[in-house]
Amino acid sequence: MLILRLYYEFFQVGLFSVGGGLATIPFLQRMGESTLWFSQVELTNMIAISECTPGPMGINMASYVGYHVAGIPGAVVATLGEITPSIIIILIIARFLRAFRQNRAVDAVFYGLRPAATALVAVAVYEVAKLALIAWDQFAAAGAVWALFHWKSLLLVAVILVCMAIPRLRRLHPIVYIGVSAAAGILFRFP
Repeated sequence: MLILRLYYEFFQVGLFSVGGGLATIPFLQRMGESTLWFSQVELTNMIAISECTPGPMGINMASYVGYHVAGIPGAVVATLGEITPSIIIILIIARFLRAFRQNRAVDAVFYGLRPAATALVAVAVYEVAKLALIAWDQFAAAGAVWALFHWKSLLLVAVILVCMAIPRLRRLHPIVYIGVSAAAGILFRFP
């Protein structure tokens, strides 16, 4: 039953998360809350790991959650659930490709999907930033404004933004920033 639930949950994520891996985050948040398979903190870790590993982020996250919940069979089933809607849609589109190429209605639908995908990514960025930069639990315990933020994380974000403003550093491959951020997280134990 758990395996079927994994497939069903990730089938929904794959079906409705238009816009790439970051667009899956709101769906995964809802999944974590409704199934209790992972916490919001674990979701943040999944995002970081999925971004650092090769392959599409949504697929990596499906594999991660599936493995966390039901081992290797869970990873396989969750990944299949995530990709099944895309495979079905691509097969249908491939069958009718010639009709879709010249269809104005299809162009209009895709034009309308752009803002929806942008909104899903924006919500994901907001939620990740909220989890990574704001320490509500420490603020509630201390009651002081200084305890509201994860200062090390804010400093790292500031350093990366400054580096991105320098043209020579902006040309560095993203893996350099990922590696430096990972090393900083290990050295300074970011939340």
